[in-house]
Amino acid sequence: MTIVIGYVPSAEGEVALEAGLAEAVVHGDDVVILNSPRRGATVDAALLDDAAVAALEARAAAAGVTATVDQGDHGADVVDTFERVVEAHGARLVVIGLRRRSPVGKLVLGSNAQRILLEASVPVLAVKPQ
Repeated sequence: MTIVIGYVPSAEGEVALEAGLAEAVVHGDDVVILNSPRRGATVDAALLDDAAVAALEARAAAAGVTATVDQGDHGADVVDTFERVVEAHGARLVVIGLRRRSPVGKLVLGSNAQRILLEASVPVLAVKPQ
């Protein structure tokens, strides 16, 4: 089976990667690391360059996990992107990192993580940095 890990180069992305790789090791799964640019963004600080992609794949290999990095444009809706990747790879689990937000911040700004938790067709493991 496959695990989809949502990754951006941040504390939340790192904790999601570690949790996803650990889960993959335990269950013998492959992983797809989803790092997609925002729609219409020509330059996105969260988009990994070739060296960073190779480093992530090497980290997974060192853990004994086969990994690929998906950097497809996520279009208008990040939840649809996760679903596309889940369906394309027959994933059994999505792993995402969460950041701390106030209730007012969630109300005003919305939350892609919350939507992924509520709308994903497979179980979601949500982790937070310490």
